[in-house]
Amino acid sequence: MSIQVEGLSKTFAEQKAVDQISFTAVPGKVLGFLGPNGAGKSTTMRMLTGYLQPTSGTATLGGFDTQRESLGMRRILGYLPENTPLYTDMYVREFLAFVADTYQLHQPKLKVREVIERVGLGDEQHKKISMLSKGYKQRVGLAQAMIHDPQILILDEPTTGLDPNQLTDIRELIRNLGRDKTVILSTHIMQEVEALCEQVVIINKGKIVADSLLTDLKSKHKTDSLEEIFRSLTH
Repeated sequence: MSIQVEGLSKTFAEQKAVDQISFTAVPGKVLGFLGPNGAGKSTTMRMLTGYLQPTSGTATLGGFDTQRESLGMRRILGYLPENTPLYTDMYVREFLAFVADTYQLHQPKLKVREVIERVGLGDEQHKKISMLSKGYKQRVGLAQAMIHDPQILILDEPTTGLDPNQLTDIRELIRNLGRDKTVILSTHIMQEVEALCEQVVIINKGKIVADSLLTDLKSKHKTDSLEEIFRSLTH
């Protein structure tokens, strides 16, 4: 199931936050969506997930139009927003059971158990979410995005607040998910893209300035430094 974006734009008052962008994301190749702060990354993520209506253009996820078929689209989508909204008064396992019930999952207890194991929340599952570190809260956010085994995952800054050990675990998890799912990873961390992504889309001032395989991008710019390429395209 792929993501197709055609001429997507979003204007706030007089400001064009996203300007006529088009790209495709496919299963098996994690797509790194890169850009400086204020470039339009999060606005694009919110349009792709149906939380924000585009001014013009279209986006389809797995064949579902994000505006006209949002209910069908949400069944195949897992979304981790930049600032993960969590019910912090709930316990980890309780919260994930609530999410499983919301999706009306078959065997919800099994799904909760499996996702807790996959994201490494075993030791934290009986704690209140408010008591967790930022890194573990991020894992809870990732667990709720994954619990219904979606075919498409949109992850906005997924490794924010993780310590080096957690970073290694979550990168490995995302890499594994990306083998058979369509994954978009929005970030401004170059090492993240180097470690996880095959395809790179760079957005600057609302416009796409690069869209290619990471290897092709490096070859075109005759450098192995993604940071160098990023600077040259966004300054």
